[in-house]
Amino acid sequence: MVNSYARIAGIVLAFWSVTDLCNQTVCHGSEPSVPARRVLVIGIDGVRPDALENANTPAIDKLIAAGSFTKNTKILGNRYCENETISGPGWSSFLTGVWADKHGVHDNTFRGRNYDAYPHFFVYLKRKFPNAVTGSFVDWEPIDTYIVRDADVREVRPASNKNSLEQKDEILAEAAVQFLTRQDPHAVFVYFGQVDEVGHQDGFHPSVPSYLQAIQTVDLHIASLIGAIQSRPDHVQENWLIIISTDHGGRGRKHRGGHDVPEIVTTFLVVSGDEAMKGEIQEPSYIVDVPVIALTHLGVPIEGAWQLDGKAVGIRQEFRNDQ
Repeated sequence: MVNSYARIAGIVLAFWSVTDLCNQTVCHGSEPSVPARRVLVIGIDGVRPDALENANTPAIDKLIAAGSFTKNTKILGNRYCENETISGPGWSSFLTGVWADKHGVHDNTFRGRNYDAYPHFFVYLKRKFPNAVTGSFVDWEPIDTYIVRDADVREVRPASNKNSLEQKDEILAEAAVQFLTRQDPHAVFVYFGQVDEVGHQDGFHPSVPSYLQAIQTVDLHIASLIGAIQSRPDHVQENWLIIISTDHGGRGRKHRGGHDVPEIVTTFLVVSGDEAMKGEIQEPSYIVDVPVIALTHLGVPIEGAWQLDGKAVGIRQEFRNDQ
């Protein structure tokens, strides 16, 4: 009888060992079902690089010191640049890694969108790592309605909510902090909208106090997100990369029709983490680079069939995919 119990216990132990292994890998092979590294992508709508420099942003400054940075990232490409310099095409390029002739979005109507062929980068992540946990936190509703695909958690502050974007940003930041703290995410996108809202109200310029204050408020939210990552017991082994950029700058109180306006088409890029380069990014950079950087860090090989326009900048050469 004792031997029978021992055999049964051994079978149960073996079953749970196999089950645990299958939770970590795809059961029909040895390919991991989750990435070994993690990424947080932060989009701050409507930030001019010169305003970012003037603002008091200790959280972003620390990320820059621990990684790579450029204030010469372009929102339009050399190959194609016919879309409007506004958020619909901007965030589409930022999240899909292709220009508007591919993703199809040229303005804020989102007519012609082609995200089935050129999807949000979460889709590529899920194809490679089906058990990767993803989250999207946005308060410009069209991003959630049209662009975000395959996110396990989607938090959105709808336009029907009468709170200001400053208030919505705060709510979203707290939701993202809880997600980073209590769940086990591999890729997270957080969008903050208040800087663009203030720019339209008071002006996109580093001399506008309210515009700088909006950037500084977002920096406090970023500090909270960083704190949430650092509170994770295994955050060092998780090897987080943090990427921050924007969809456009601005001049006066607008950014539409800015194809030939440097203050509108020139933005910034922060890439921070152990695998990031250190110092200024010297090579040309574009907003379509953001998802390629994220996917490369996560260990997703970039396939030529995807026809991505971006490339992996700001991370050390040994960690880049061959493209």
